[in-house]
Amino acid sequence: MHAEQPLFLLTLSGVHIDHGRQRAVHGIDLALNEGEVVSLIGANGAGKSTTLAAIAGVLPVAGGEIRYAGQAIQHWPAHRRVRHGLVLVPEGRGLFARLTVAENLRLGAYTRNDAQAVAADLERVLDWLPRIRERLRQPAGTLSGGEQQMLAIGRALLARPRVLLLDEPSMGLAPRLVDALFELIETIARSGVSILLVEQNAGLALELSQRTYLMANGLIARSGTAAALRDDPAVRRAYLGEP
Repeated sequence: MHAEQPLFLLTLSGVHIDHGRQRAVHGIDLALNEGEVVSLIGANGAGKSTTLAAIAGVLPVAGGEIRYAGQAIQHWPAHRRVRHGLVLVPEGRGLFARLTVAENLRLGAYTRNDAQAVAADLERVLDWLPRIRERLRQPAGTLSGGEQQMLAIGRALLARPRVLLLDEPSMGLAPRLVDALFELIETIARSGVSILLVEQNAGLALELSQRTYLMANGLIARSGTAAALRDDPAVRRAYLGEP
């Protein structure tokens, strides 16, 4: 008798992705389970952000299959993926600088028509982000870098994600702000949202996640539990700065 295969919430099977005329990702397999935090680490240019963009529908796939909640979605437009709970927080945040913080947050719920539930979700998000609550009337462009990242995540949460795709959330932030950011990500994970995290700080990514994929040159070079990769001497030398 064969053991049953796990039913993952999100899977990539043999996915190829082009960036312009160049093949950036070469037939990768990846999976994310319900309620799981999975990290994707690797050097700059390895294909990590490209992979998240393709999952979100921002970039097309050149081959292979993306399945989400039992459906093949590689041909779905990005807005349909958001409507079904697959939400990206892009590298660089993608905020509308001249709109207020409140207006940016409301844009996160643009696919929803359940006004009462949106209002309740907004209150929960603002409870998690007290500094953002204090700045609702400010233009988003006047916030600090850390506050802007928190706002970008808050906006994504207003879409009521089932899977949250986080692309380099700590980039450019001071260490104390990074700690607060990762506490927020842990809170989101505890609320039941599955998270696929691309993160330059490999140490933090390995601490936060249950499983990790290591990308190199558009391929998955290693994968396993975060604990196993964290204890691997080669990973520690290459990505954690240890001799």
